[in-house]
Amino acid sequence: MSAKAQLYQDLALQADALLSDETNLIANMANLSALIFNTLEDVNWAGFYFSEGNELVLGPFQGQPACIRIPMGKGVCGTCAATGEVQLVGDVHAFDGHIACDATSNAELVVPFFKGSELIGVLDIDSPSHNRFDEEDKAGVQALVNILEEAVF
Repeated sequence: MSAKAQLYQDLALQADALLSDETNLIANMANLSALIFNTLEDVNWAGFYFSEGNELVLGPFQGQPACIRIPMGKGVCGTCAATGEVQLVGDVHAFDGHIACDATSNAELVVPFFKGSELIGVLDIDSPSHNRFDEEDKAGVQALVNILEEAVF
């Protein structure tokens, strides 16, 4: 097992311990964003957006102030929400329609989360380094989102 896979396995154990006995979505989102932000290296923002009508609305996060509303289908987060697919972007400035909430962010990983088939929102993680995230990050963060979904839904 790679060091990164081990890191995510350990992070999943911590997330499960934090979230499993709590059913409040906002409390769990707050703790998960803090856990991610304080554990993963080279990350400058970690947080959630809620799906609300035709846009995403800022939820619990760690990092600099962020965009409050993002239209569905716009930017990396809006694309994730519109397609329901994980977005792994090595250079956000090359992403068509990128929304620059923080000019220091250069890479982004966005994972949707659901209640059944209903989109509830997205988990967004940003890095100041280009190509910061890879397939191991994608799998590891997806596992964290699964823990969140199991805890509250």
